[in-house]
Amino acid sequence: MQHLKSQDNKDKTKPKVTIGKAFKTIIWPRRKLVFIGLILIIIKSLSGLILPWQSKVLLDDVVPSKDPSQLYTLIGIVLLAILVQAVTSYLLTKILSVQAQYLISELRAQVQKKVLSLPISFFDNTKSGALVSRIMTDVEGVRNLIGTGLVQLVGGTFTAVVSLFILIKLNAWMTLFVFIPLSIFGIIALKAFKYIRPIFRTRGKINAEVTGRLTETLAGVRVIKAFNAEEQENVAFEKGVDRLFQNVKKSLTATALMTSSSTFLIGVATTGIMGIGGYYMIIGEMTTGDFLFFTLVLGFMIAPIIQMSNIGSQLTEALAGLDRTEELMNMAAEDDDANRTEELQNFKGEIEFKEVSFAYEEGKSVLHDISFKAPSGSVIALVGSSGSGKSTIAGLSATFLNPESGQITIDGKDLSKVKLNSFRKHLGVVLQDEFLFEGTIRENIMFPRPNASEEQLQAAVKAAYVNEFTDRFEDGLETLIGERGVKLSGGQRQRIAIARAILADPKVIILDEATSNLDTESEALIQKSLAQLTKNRTTIVIAHRLSTIRKADQILVIEGGEIAERGNHDALIASKGRYFDLFTYQAKI
Repeated sequence: MQHLKSQDNKDKTKPKVTIGKAFKTIIWPRRKLVFIGLILIIIKSLSGLILPWQSKVLLDDVVPSKDPSQLYTLIGIVLLAILVQAVTSYLLTKILSVQAQYLISELRAQVQKKVLSLPISFFDNTKSGALVSRIMTDVEGVRNLIGTGLVQLVGGTFTAVVSLFILIKLNAWMTLFVFIPLSIFGIIALKAFKYIRPIFRTRGKINAEVTGRLTETLAGVRVIKAFNAEEQENVAFEKGVDRLFQNVKKSLTATALMTSSSTFLIGVATTGIMGIGGYYMIIGEMTTGDFLFFTLVLGFMIAPIIQMSNIGSQLTEALAGLDRTEELMNMAAEDDDANRTEELQNFKGEIEFKEVSFAYEEGKSVLHDISFKAPSGSVIALVGSSGSGKSTIAGLSATFLNPESGQITIDGKDLSKVKLNSFRKHLGVVLQDEFLFEGTIRENIMFPRPNASEEQLQAAVKAAYVNEFTDRFEDGLETLIGERGVKLSGGQRQRIAIARAILADPKVIILDEATSNLDTESEALIQKSLAQLTKNRTTIVIAHRLSTIRKADQILVIEGGEIAERGNHDALIASKGRYFDLFTYQAKI
């Protein structure tokens, strides 16, 4: 078992996105722009070689001839070459770097779209902060594939190759002496990159975890302060930051090895060039201009090779980020289920559970053979103690979860075969801890129908009695509510959520403790609006306050994942079972 686990971990760190695959999926579709970029790189590289060549001409031809006209021509050529370099540099940034940033924004949008398509179970097991990091940070390395990294890699390689041919022509022995230490450096660099890539993959994971914890800390700041828990949060964050530091330290060690190796080997090469070049000049086989030309061109060959260590790190980081992005993009979306092919026509909203069982973890069932029918337009209430399985039934009804066994049907069709969009466009949900977006009250109510008319909006506002408190606000419906609606009371937030559901005008409604956050006065108002909301709609209500569900068509008492009792309020009171005990206990309170 341990061996399999370690093997699994090994597979997770194994690189998945190769340079070839990145070329095929990212660079090749943009080949026209890249081709223009390559031409500009070649022009820039060739114009860069003008200066060392003209330096040789200056020392060997212009100065000995003492001809000012030749000097002016030489200066003109050098200035033109510098201008060409500046223009091509600008165009490269304009074409490739801007395209790289566009690609990043495009990839972020694709990853975010993919993330939203994943099932609820994925979000239950993943921190939101970690997902933010994966959407925003992991794709950033792409700029090194299509932008600066590509420019430096291709331009540097071209310059190095051209420079090598010039050096061989000038002096083959001196070039061979330089080539040996550079080859050793190349071997060291390749080894280092192989070592660094898994480190970058792990860094992305650690960064996501640290970001996730920080997001949670900031979102839960009231709870942290209330329990005087600032210190333990500081310690937890410091541990995460230290893990990130240790990871960075590993990659810096490898980078430092490459840098120090290059410094030493280039120093050896330079010393050798001075000795060999000095010898050739002494014996008259090399002019001063030749030596200067050789030295400057040598710099043009070595600089890109040294740059490779930086480029290599960038490309390695880019591929590591793409590995993690690919991992996410390969996950199965909710709609990827090949069985979901049916469209719902003439939707009525009749829901039926047929011997449905469900488990969050294998072998630990939460529901056992649940069967009930919710006719179109009926109200089904779920009651019972905490952890009995009420919210799981609601989650299954909303298609947030899928049954382990048994069948759920909607209008007689197997819900597991119905396209999710086909069902969810008829669904409305009001949760116990309802989520509101930062913005205005108006924006939150209109969230499910941004194009709703003012008349429809006002009808929803009045039906949920939102105007009862917005009329007292200076900005009315334009009042900013803060993150998650922190500027509003629990009852006010709940009424906004109910108004949102009323505006959506669904055929099926799930109310999970919709009145739990309300005071007595608000509850009385909400009961009236809920009566309007549930009219002619199939409704599944979860409620601890049993007084709110007296008029339900059917009440299911859930205990231990099973239906212990069922019937309407009067029948269940008369039977004096579990519901009677719960109701009379609450009545005393």
